[in-house]
Amino acid sequence: MSDLPQGWARTTIGECQGRTSSIDPRKFPDERFDLYSVPSYSEYRPDSVEGHEIGSTKQEVREHDVLLCKIVPHIRRGWTIPAAAEHRQIASGEWIVFRDHGLEPEYIRRFVLSDDFHEQFMQTIAGVGGSLTRARPAEAAKIELPVPPLSEQRRIVAKIDSLTGKSRRARDHLDHIPRLVEKYKQAILAAAFRGDLCTKRRSPKLLPLSEFIDSLDQGWSPKCASEPAGSNDWGVIKTTAIQSVHFLPQENKRLPTDLKPRPGIAINAGDVLTTRAGPRSRVAISCLVNEDHPKLMLCDKTYRLRINQEIADPAFVTYMLNTPQCLSELEVMKTGISDSGLNLTQGKFIALGIPAFSLPEQFEIVRHIQSAFVWIDRLTADATSARKLIEHLDQSVLAKAFKGELVPQDPADEPASALLDRIRAERAAAPKAKRGRKKAP
Repeated sequence: MSDLPQGWARTTIGECQGRTSSIDPRKFPDERFDLYSVPSYSEYRPDSVEGHEIGSTKQEVREHDVLLCKIVPHIRRGWTIPAAAEHRQIASGEWIVFRDHGLEPEYIRRFVLSDDFHEQFMQTIAGVGGSLTRARPAEAAKIELPVPPLSEQRRIVAKIDSLTGKSRRARDHLDHIPRLVEKYKQAILAAAFRGDLCTKRRSPKLLPLSEFIDSLDQGWSPKCASEPAGSNDWGVIKTTAIQSVHFLPQENKRLPTDLKPRPGIAINAGDVLTTRAGPRSRVAISCLVNEDHPKLMLCDKTYRLRINQEIADPAFVTYMLNTPQCLSELEVMKTGISDSGLNLTQGKFIALGIPAFSLPEQFEIVRHIQSAFVWIDRLTADATSARKLIEHLDQSVLAKAFKGELVPQDPADEPASALLDRIRAERAAAPKAKRGRKKAP
């Protein structure tokens, strides 16, 4: 910010902060408030709550106030307060409030979301980490704000809105891709189950899963340490190690040294693992293990299938278990008293119908599935890269905006120095706010 464009000036964000009055909503139990809480920022919409539902004192906010969150500051949060609809507006004490600043509110908000500000803001933090990390307002107040003429501030905001509107639409389109990818993968698996991926298309007969396996084992549930096992430790996998098709060996818990490993439940290459119990969304997920893990053992909520490889390919069985046809059947098999605790009984599970393709056909089907999935995953990676590029472009727009490079300067605009002088004079002349409790309307 050393070289400012003509007509620009500098101030600090501390000079833009204003005093707010506090209010205890519990004293107005039946009044409804618009509460600007930190959690509600994700929806960029305040919570609508009655006074008796609010457990602590808040600060009153009003139209044109700009809020900057000081808690967990690595997450960028900046909020402009709109005109009140019908309820009094209040905010958590975790917000720094910019008030009576005399600037375009959205200009301030965009600045506190910029990389340049965020880098400086992160230098003001205190706390041990996580939700205990906070920015120190007194230190943050020293951060400089480049101030263009008021008319230029408005032109900058309009230009940012125009450009970020386009990027927002692009993000929305990219956000649909993961759902489309999953639907496409399911369509491929459904076609494989029907026999559409064979050179000679045919509808195979179904055999029970038990015909494809040599053994089915269940794990155990020892009391383990919370951290994962080291390279020389024994560990027990968590159900989160089993993702659709893929195995995540790092998702495990270390077996305490005072417990002996249980024989016969280690995990090896070629094993097919299926979650048999847990929340509904976690039951009946199957994956293939691609390498030996001699010191990792099954957990109690998991089945391990050892495939008879003379008649079946483990990869083929894994893909079939993840087809819409099998998942639909498995959904019906789930038993339990609630969605948070369901089971997949062994008898019903091994009776599940699997297409009886010949071994060469299974290999062909697996090749087609894997080839299609590689292409789909590349598309997903490209979409992820594109989204990161959009975020970078948005920050580039902000960087240009606060250097005076986004819109042209107009010599006819009132210089920012005159604007700041007038704001300071108006603040100095304003009567001091009286402390007191506001009566309920």
